Amino acid sequence: VQLQASGGGLVRAGDSLRLSCSASGRTFTSYTMGWFRQAPGKEREFVAAISRHGINKYYSDSLEGRFTISRDNAKNTAYLQMNNLKPEDTAVYYCAAAPNTGNYDYWGQGTQVTVSS
Repeated sequence: VQLQASGGGLVRAGDSLRLSCSASGRTFTSYTMGWFRQAPGKEREFVAAISRHGINKYYSDSLEGRFTISRDNAKNTAYLQMNNLKPEDTAVYYCAAAPNTGNYDYWGQGTQVTVSS
């Protein structure tokens, strides 16, 4: 599966953004979809994940309920709605797909999110 992340940009603290991850290739519903991020000088960290049919969702505890993951299987797209953004959310955001193995084997190219104070 090939993944294309988009929707990043430069915003102010308190603003919202919605990231999209468009998938092509194998059947989209074969994959759990996840979002990760990597800030400058830091390791990549888990942000959120959603099960193949959108029933189960998982979030990093650090998000304080500000982000929402979703997917539209008819459009082969996963989303990350980010509200009340903070400067510490500044990072490159990556989407990833995990097949039945549970490992995120497929990664998109990343989209930059920059939040100014």
